[in-house]
Amino acid sequence: MKTFYTADHHLHHSGMELSFGRIVETFEKPERAEIVLRRVKEVGLGPVIEPAAYDRAAIERVHTPDYLDFLQNVFAEWRAAGRDGEVWPYSWRHRSMPMLDAPPSGLDARLSYYSFDMAGSITGTTWQAARRAADTALAGADAVLSGERAAFALCRPPGHHAGRDFFGGYCYLNNAAIAAQRFLDNGHARVAIFDIDYHHGNGTQEIFYDRDDVLLASLHGDPDFEFPFHLGYARERGTGRGEGFNLNYPLPAGTGWLEWQAAFEDAHARIGAYAPTALVISLGVDTFKEDPISQFKLESEHFLAIGRRIADLALPTLFVMEGGYAVDALGVNAVNVLQGFAGA
Repeated sequence: MKTFYTADHHLHHSGMELSFGRIVETFEKPERAEIVLRRVKEVGLGPVIEPAAYDRAAIERVHTPDYLDFLQNVFAEWRAAGRDGEVWPYSWRHRSMPMLDAPPSGLDARLSYYSFDMAGSITGTTWQAARRAADTALAGADAVLSGERAAFALCRPPGHHAGRDFFGGYCYLNNAAIAAQRFLDNGHARVAIFDIDYHHGNGTQEIFYDRDDVLLASLHGDPDFEFPFHLGYARERGTGRGEGFNLNYPLPAGTGWLEWQAAFEDAHARIGAYAPTALVISLGVDTFKEDPISQFKLESEHFLAIGRRIADLALPTLFVMEGGYAVDALGVNAVNVLQGFAGA
């Protein structure tokens, strides 16, 4: 299996984050990708390939041009305003406030408009890193389009919390959604996204919620207690043409393998019934029992079984790296999924 990876991910590193009332070192740090890459090489998964640089038009198929302009230019605006350090939003719309028809003009107002949390900042090179993560996903999709059974896009920063015009949850561009759209733009009529990250892929849901050409199935911590909150309930099934094509499986804290597997198997069957011609896996392994910001109880060997069952769908498959913050086990867990798939 080909792995697509670029060291340009180092261009993004938020030094800290706010976590349960404390300022801590960010959990989403560059060593995550390096640990996974090292494991890819240790097991001989396959060649590691630097992705080409893609035109922004491929990203505009998912994200709005005004949002992309904002991401590209906001750090320079921040500096021009005489501000030091990293770019951070600090207020957000409340449900009592009316929605705006267009982005506001002020810097801080636009930061609020285009974000939903302060899990990650924007540095002077975040835009370049996010663009290269999107390139990584596009290169992986193109490999599958060219006939590879599967490919692995080792993306960082991750993407599934980023919507059409907002960032949050460590995510700036939605790599999995960009890849799914790439499949659709190159001959595939129906694509499934299977999000097995611990956290709900709220950005992916927002992007495809009114569409029937992408089925999203997401297993995640119940939004009553888990980030990103507010979205990810089972009742959210899509709207308009998309009704019935958004499948959420919110699970309680402490969920172990048997409970998680039951939800996985139901989603697996629903994906099979949808009969897609390509599959994108939002590969989060923060379901692991020792993950520091998650509350599921999967063991390392379970990720091998997950990979084998994904292979049983017998679809051209792109794995896109998302979360996983138990860094000592991150490489083993992520690559176990890939080895399980490859060996099935």
